Amino acid sequence: MAQPNFQYEKRQRDLIKKKKQEEKRQRKLDKAKIQSDENTDQPLNTADTEDAGKTG
Repeated sequence: MAQPNFQYEKRQRDLIKKKKQEEKRQRKLDKAKIQSDENTDQPLNTADTEDAGKTG
């Protein structure tokens, strides 16, 4: 009778676990990027932008 290959099964479980962790990490990065994009869409303080164009 053939013996089960426990190393193969463990490797497959580890690959699935790593894939899920990578997907979760990517979702977090995407979420952070979306939030930072929303923050940059808001208008800047007009006093800062007026001073930036003037020279000495």
